[in-house]
Amino acid sequence: MVITNSVRCLPSPGISLQRNDSSVQLVLQPSEASPPIGDYILKSLNGNPCIKATMGAEYIITEQKKTWYFNLDPSRVRISGYCDKEAAVLSLTLPDDAAGLQFTFKKEKSLFYVSNLTAHVSPVPVYKTYSGLVDHDKLFMVQVGQSFSCKSESLLSTSSELKIKLVPLQIQAFTQPSDHYGQAVECWADFNKRIIPIILEATVVGLILITVLTFLFIKDRRRQGYDRI
Repeated sequence: MVITNSVRCLPSPGISLQRNDSSVQLVLQPSEASPPIGDYILKSLNGNPCIKATMGAEYIITEQKKTWYFNLDPSRVRISGYCDKEAAVLSLTLPDDAAGLQFTFKKEKSLFYVSNLTAHVSPVPVYKTYSGLVDHDKLFMVQVGQSFSCKSESLLSTSSELKIKLVPLQIQAFTQPSDHYGQAVECWADFNKRIIPIILEATVVGLILITVLTFLFIKDRRRQGYDRI
């Protein structure tokens, strides 16, 4: 719950922020809830969008064999970063740096991807900062001018104690026409969800067709045998 100037705002499930006179305190939740979806746009010095991300972000903390959750509230996020020709950074932080999520983009020839993802969260009553990073993969790689899209969850392990779940996710960097995304390239998880039912349906139809043809073939052979007799 956010309390500011005696005005109370109820955030989405899974979000709990408490404000006192000196700081914003982040409270973890014992159960998981779908994170609210936010649009995050970073513009270059000339005012053109250079990074855009649409996503819900959930922090998953494991401490002493217990799992806790926190959803990033888009209405509380401060956006910062920079854009260069071959590198760009999108940083999302909550007030008092209670939680943060940073994407580092890299461009190689005609491709771009996230080369580094860092995250941290400082909840109460633990009074401990959980942090981690992913820097060994080329995440969300697509052609420059296109956007990476994934309706399925993207679960990233930044450390043994902290995981980040992004769901859904659409992201684009460097080249972007106005405020709209370029052509969306779907992730493998979405592709599999879409194509596997089609393959299964085709397999079932094929098996039925084989069964029918086999039955007709056997029936025809028997009829030919009767004709000879």
